[in-house]
Amino acid sequence: AKQIVAENPKAWMPQQFENEANIKIHVETTAQEIAKDFPDGLDYVITGVGTGGHITGVAQVLKQKFPKLKVFAVEPEASPVISGGKPGPHPIQGIGAGFIPKNLHTNLLDGTIQISKDEAFEYAQRAAKEEGLFIGVSSGAALAAVAKNCLKFRKVQEY
Repeated sequence: AKQIVAENPKAWMPQQFENEANIKIHVETTAQEIAKDFPDGLDYVITGVGTGGHITGVAQVLKQKFPKLKVFAVEPEASPVISGGKPGPHPIQGIGAGFIPKNLHTNLLDGTIQISKDEAFEYAQRAAKEEGLFIGVSSGAALAAVAKNCLKFRKVQEY
C-alpha cells in the first residue's frame, strides 16, 4: 500500500492505526451513543483492540463522564503485546495487530484480558447458537473476556 501511495499522486492511505480521525469519530459517535444508552453510568468497558481508535475514543469520553469506569482491553493470548508480551501469530481476526498502535492510549486502560483462540471461537459459536447473533471471532473474544470476568467484576459501583 505504501508503494502504491508513493507511486500514485492520486492514491491515499487512511493509516487507521495512527490517524487521529479514527479516535475522533468514536469520541463523537460511539461514546455519545453509549453515554446516552447508559445515563446512570457504567462500571466496565471490555472490548477488543484492533487499531486502538474505538477503545481510546470511548474511554476518553466515558472516563470523564463516569470517573469510576474501568476499561479493559481484550487481546489474544498468543500475542499479548498490550500486556508487555511478545507478538505472535493467532487466528483472532480484528484484534492483536502484534504492535501497540499509536491510536491506543494505554494510559486510559485499567488492564488487559487475554483470550485464547479456543475461547474466542467458542463464544462466537455460542452467540450464534444461543442468541442468534452471527458475530466474528474478535467479538467472540470480547464475550469470552466478559464471561471469564463477570463474577470478579460483579460488584456494582456507586456513582
